Amino acid sequence: MQVAQKPVVYISYFAAFALFLLLLFTGKNMIKVLNLTKSFGSQDILESVSFSINEGERIGLVGRNGHGKTTIFRMLIGEEQPDSGEIVIPKNYSIGYVTQHIGFSRDTVLEEGCLGLPEHMKEDQWRVEKILFGLGFGPGDMKRHPSEFSGGYQVRLNLAKVLSAEPHMLLLDEPTNYLDVVSIRWLSRFLRQWKGELILITHDRSFMDGIITHVVGIHRKKIRKITGTTDKYYEQLLREEEIHEKTRLNDEKKRKEVEQFITRFRAKARLAGLVQSRVKAMEKQGRLERLEKIESLDFSFTYKQYPAKTAMHVKDLSFAYDPSSPLIQNLSFTVGKSDRICVIGKNGRGKTTLLKLLSGDLSPDRGEILTHPESSRGYYAQTNALNLNENITIEEELMAAGCERQRARDICGAMMFEGDNALKKIKVLSGGEKSRVLLGKILAAPSNLLLLDEPTNHLDMESCDAFLAAVDDFDGAAIIVTHNEMFLNTLANRFIVFQGGGVSLFEGTYQSFLEKIGWEDEVDTLKKEQLSQTEGTAEPINKKELRKLRAAVLTRRTKELKPLEERSAAIEKDLMKLETTQKEINEAIIAASATGSGQEIQRLSKELHNVQSGIESLYDEYARITDSIDEKGKQFDRELEELGE
Repeated sequence: MQVAQKPVVYISYFAAFALFLLLLFTGKNMIKVLNLTKSFGSQDILESVSFSINEGERIGLVGRNGHGKTTIFRMLIGEEQPDSGEIVIPKNYSIGYVTQHIGFSRDTVLEEGCLGLPEHMKEDQWRVEKILFGLGFGPGDMKRHPSEFSGGYQVRLNLAKVLSAEPHMLLLDEPTNYLDVVSIRWLSRFLRQWKGELILITHDRSFMDGIITHVVGIHRKKIRKITGTTDKYYEQLLREEEIHEKTRLNDEKKRKEVEQFITRFRAKARLAGLVQSRVKAMEKQGRLERLEKIESLDFSFTYKQYPAKTAMHVKDLSFAYDPSSPLIQNLSFTVGKSDRICVIGKNGRGKTTLLKLLSGDLSPDRGEILTHPESSRGYYAQTNALNLNENITIEEELMAAGCERQRARDICGAMMFEGDNALKKIKVLSGGEKSRVLLGKILAAPSNLLLLDEPTNHLDMESCDAFLAAVDDFDGAAIIVTHNEMFLNTLANRFIVFQGGGVSLFEGTYQSFLEKIGWEDEVDTLKKEQLSQTEGTAEPINKKELRKLRAAVLTRRTKELKPLEERSAAIEKDLMKLETTQKEINEAIIAASATGSGQEIQRLSKELHNVQSGIESLYDEYARITDSIDEKGKQFDRELEELGE
């Protein structure tokens, strides 16, 4: 019986190229970036990059600071032009971009927000109210003039106008920088339901991963796009660079062997043809270049030895700028030698003020802050940039913090001010660069208590990861004001919570805080949204009912994840057994080789093949299960986040 063979189909290069163009320009591509190149002066930013954004995709745009993320945004909205290549945008396709420019033309926040509404929605002011409530404005703010608000809230108003306009595509560049944790959680829920396309730049990894469907990464002036989260992207990147380096080293080894062969036998006439073929093969193969080292921040806080078990005692602390509305009343807590305390709450409630009190920049109205004589505090705050001496160099500023020139130079390198960049004057630095100088000053002076107020706002995602690891490794205590939920989940073992018009201490993890107390402001926001949408007819949201719903989700999570986790643990045990067996068989094959027993070697080889097949099969199953655990875990986390508390 003959088996029918599949016909061989030949396709010309021309037809293949035509097919590629057909696939590229058909379908539901909303935006196409084609062979884009961009440089500033002698610095190449992007080299012939291409990617597309398809219908409904929510893109996380990642890459180190200065590698071109904001440049791509500016080119998409026409504020910057590429050196070559093009960006194809469909006709009548709208792109919404939050400008940092502050300029308002209406007398109230609500009227200004309604400017963003499309023509066919001009009467739907409830949509704008819903967004403004989510971004932290209260009912009493709707009729206030925009100029009465802080710069951060004015940027929020700009964001509200863009969101209410419902463009086809949203471009969001670090939207969390001016938001508190409650508004960030609301924005995350809002963006997950966004019907159009979205490109997001943020240093907050957990915020990005909770929203996006794809990652577009800028790396080594090239762009790659993958489906999934940042974890998957960076794992793939690391794997590919490891493979590149291993291949390069292997090629170098082979090249040296060929060069030795050519040198040794070049003079032998009978081997001339073989030598020549080796020479041609080596020239044809080309040479893999060593990957250029990419600058990254290298954090390492210096610990000052400390004899006591506690770093600080705070007793009955009270403070108010306005006596009629105190920010902090009768707050007491003790900071342990290695505590990680996160200060959380909405903006304007007193978090930064608390750090100023703890650092000594402010004096309390009542109460006391006690520290050991050998206590040494490292204090970081954005406002400290005003205290930098504009007329001295970065190196001199670090030396003024109390370190020798060589140590200052080392820290300059760690903060990405290498070589002559360390001699730049402070006055020529950008806001982000000044923030790095402030972090460098903390590294320059040994400490045992870190006071950090939003330290990651000017860092990229990779630098945030390095910073988190450095704080985690620090032997002393740390008190951190942050809205980054990855930091809250990873670092904190205690919380100082500004909520409900007061401040309190919570002992435990962030997840425990969400389950036991939660954000009252989230429930208030949900109430406001319902009331604005239904013109006051909605029933108030029952907090007890929300907790029941959360409990039901937690029960389902346990029920669905437990079998997968048990199977995962069983596979790990089976793999350990099989890998032990594999090692024993390998040793037996070596022994059989020494005795020259061909039959035994053959039998052991078959057995080894079966074991290896079993290992590969288990690894495949293990990968599927762990992916499923991750995916289901994130799904349940999203459900819990949407319920709030």
